[in-house]
Amino acid sequence: MSRTLSRTLGAADILFLAIGSVIGSGIFIVPAAVLSQTGGNVGPALLVWVVGGVLSLLGALTFAEMAAMRPEAGGLYVFIRDAFGELPAFLYGWTLFFVIGSGAIATLSVASVSYANQLISLPPALQKGASILLIIAITAINVKGTRSSATVQNVTTVAKTAGIILMSVLLIVKGRAGPTFAGHIWPASVTTGLLSGFGLAMISVLWAYEGWQFVTFSVGETRDPQRSFPRGFVAGTGALILIYVLANAGYLAALGPARVESANAVASEAVDAVFGAAPAKLIAVLIYISMFSAANSICLTAPRVYYAMARDGVFFRKLAEVHPRFGTPAFAVLAGAAWATILAATGTFQQLLTYVVFGGWIFYAIAAAAIFAWRRRFPDEARAFRVPGYPWTPAVFVLTSAVIVINTIFAQPINAGIGLGMVLLGVPFYFIWRRRRGRPTAGAPAPAEGDGT
Repeated sequence: MSRTLSRTLGAADILFLAIGSVIGSGIFIVPAAVLSQTGGNVGPALLVWVVGGVLSLLGALTFAEMAAMRPEAGGLYVFIRDAFGELPAFLYGWTLFFVIGSGAIATLSVASVSYANQLISLPPALQKGASILLIIAITAINVKGTRSSATVQNVTTVAKTAGIILMSVLLIVKGRAGPTFAGHIWPASVTTGLLSGFGLAMISVLWAYEGWQFVTFSVGETRDPQRSFPRGFVAGTGALILIYVLANAGYLAALGPARVESANAVASEAVDAVFGAAPAKLIAVLIYISMFSAANSICLTAPRVYYAMARDGVFFRKLAEVHPRFGTPAFAVLAGAAWATILAATGTFQQLLTYVVFGGWIFYAIAAAAIFAWRRRFPDEARAFRVPGYPWTPAVFVLTSAVIVINTIFAQPINAGIGLGMVLLGVPFYFIWRRRRGRPTAGAPAPAEGDGT
């Protein structure tokens, strides 16, 4: 039986995984809200997309250094564990399993049905079954093999990225809304209302960028991780900025600021305005592929955290097993998918995500702050990749993440309180698992990944 995960992913796989993990439905819907929140001004709206992407890139650069130092399955879980101990790391994994990861898969699977329904009319009785069928499909792919899952991820990511780029370029070339930009490029003055709207728009944009951090979970299966992982991870995260800005430029060229601001489905309406109703239906296909790809990426990455937790003795022991034939953490994949299926079938994922999704930024800030502890505790350890602009690069990311969390607590105190309560609910379970199964020495790295056959 294989005892560890094999290294089968290259730099290109990591690049496609970074892009594919992020692009779901956000870029097809969110631009309207962003433009509305920035007062219909094109300049500030595009600036939000750039700033949101740069913030993600700062986080990716920070995580890349730690991933190259400790190329183990688990990513953020490992960063937090080796800097601040097992309890905060466990709480991240706990929240990822029960809400963030499984809830995201449930959300994508259920939402995808509405777009599939535009192509093939499904009776209401079959729609829930169709969402569960998507979960079953990606589960089977990811149990069968990391390499096969990565290949599916690469193909779907190329398909949706090429589709977005082609759509955007055609809209820019064929669009006729250029004259409507007059007076909408930049506001005459920067007001408190504009700044407040910019902040609200940033929340929407960060949701559209959500998912890039999941890629760190798979560093334990990356070949030559000290070189290939940082390259693929940073390049993929940076490419998202160009893709998103290009898509926004296409929508604006097709519809103009006023129509983009009021659009309910901006991508479909932009294509319809330029090419007619029939080609606009292809957007449903593009969005479905995007959602399938995003769901597959979570199924490929998140179980590596559950696997790492189980190896540390603080989660279900079975989840630490590697399948003797497929070489995947099959039980971890199945466990996460089973819980996602329950959430999708019951519809409870929507409220859970509302409560807890902001909590993800707490852990992103903690994980990024880990680099300061690592630099202090492991000063002589080899660093194949060093985050440029240290300490400012991680500091800006940590401070911005903290602002997002604090703003959410003040804006939605009840939801934030319930969400924090759900995270802290994991504390007694941590001590139960720790007492029953023991744990490795605090701060000691787990056995290196990739040595199994």
